[in-house]
Amino acid sequence: MTALARLQSQYDVAVIGAGPAGMAAGAETAAAGLATLVLDENGAPGGQIYRAVTVTPVRAPDVLGAAYWRGAELVAELAASGAELVTGAVAWSLSRDLEIAVSLAGASRLIRARRVILATGALERPFAIPGWTLPGVMTVGGAQSLLKASGLIPQGRVVLAGTGPLLWLYARQLLRAGGDVACILDTAPATNYLRALPHLPAFLASPYLGEGLALVREVARRVRVRRIVALAARGGDRLGEVVFHTARGEGRMPCEHLLLHQGLAPNVNLALSAGVPHRWDRGQLCWLPAADRLGDTPLPGIAIAGDGARIGGARVAEARGRVAGHAAIAALKGGGRRAAHRAGARSDRIGRAFLDALFRPSRRLRLPAEDGVVVCRCEEVTAGEVRAAVRQGCAGPNQLKAFLRCGMGPCQGRLCGLTITELIADQQRVAPQQVGYFRLRPPVKPVALAELAALPRAEAPAPGGP
Repeated sequence: MTALARLQSQYDVAVIGAGPAGMAAGAETAAAGLATLVLDENGAPGGQIYRAVTVTPVRAPDVLGAAYWRGAELVAELAASGAELVTGAVAWSLSRDLEIAVSLAGASRLIRARRVILATGALERPFAIPGWTLPGVMTVGGAQSLLKASGLIPQGRVVLAGTGPLLWLYARQLLRAGGDVACILDTAPATNYLRALPHLPAFLASPYLGEGLALVREVARRVRVRRIVALAARGGDRLGEVVFHTARGEGRMPCEHLLLHQGLAPNVNLALSAGVPHRWDRGQLCWLPAADRLGDTPLPGIAIAGDGARIGGARVAEARGRVAGHAAIAALKGGGRRAAHRAGARSDRIGRAFLDALFRPSRRLRLPAEDGVVVCRCEEVTAGEVRAAVRQGCAGPNQLKAFLRCGMGPCQGRLCGLTITELIADQQRVAPQQVGYFRLRPPVKPVALAELAALPRAEAPAPGGP
């Protein structure tokens, strides 16, 4: 019997994503006696932050850090709870009547649940600079995934560029794994310090303070850090050097690898396709789903937990997952106390506003000034082409599909959506909220036509979406 055939057609709770939020939510609902299914498209549970925690070849605890190994405890808790965990499963559709389309091992089927918890986590923010499509340029998150899953580290001269806690965390992990970092190019504007100052008192009382100081201190002792305002990758068949600008002028640095990162944003595609309303958040510069403190959305039975609701980090994601799990228990079985978990989530949120302000990516690096910079990699659309389309009357991202096919490739806007929204808003001189985002329709992930054709007629996926 195949893994897909072993799945039931109906569950009490279906959790999509097996990161900290998904594992915590699934463990709570299963332990309470609810038939719980946890789906994850990776080969092992852990999500991005605990990627490959049960199978990683990096066994020295200090390389990936103590916080990483919390993931193993969550995996064990989920296994003990009795939840059904299915890895390698891609959820490519979610309808408003709580029907999930799942692709597994080359076949698809539909599964219903009485309650769905989306724990789809975060994506790295697009970082479109000249030359970012060259071989040798990749994201910090991608490089970190290779370290966790395969124990691989980049060889040769490595430059890290961008802003955000993940940039510093990976630098430490790379150094501890025996790698080398030639330089960190810090792209956070100096004005961010003033922006973050009002949030400093709360940050001083947060768990992030000591960890952050120790992290920066360890890396800065071994790596040169330069503050820059502009950045480009140069090369022929592959990356040859990085060109940057500081307050004093231009600088150049030969390198074999340039790793980019300028923060995270919620992975909202599946929620959008189901019709969950979203709003533009000016603090985190991204789209956030409409969800209350329990994770409940305006769509009955659909909840969102973890970084998919708002970026908060692993501890906050786990706490929010437990909140969502207890909310599901209360909705399906009645009763249940959630105040302690809500308090836990709030306490871990203390200090996050400081980090959001301190590491806020610069406008210049969010909106490529050079018209030749590719912003939609799937369809090879440049910033200049987007601006030209707006001048010709293109009103928003969905109209841009007709002009340039932006957002219609395999990634369905995950790698370009934020850039496209901000480019159009900037060109029109309006707020991103007025421009909107891509209208997502299933399938939100690539699915073979043979899989769709093999679905029984009665199981044709609902169109969904706003």
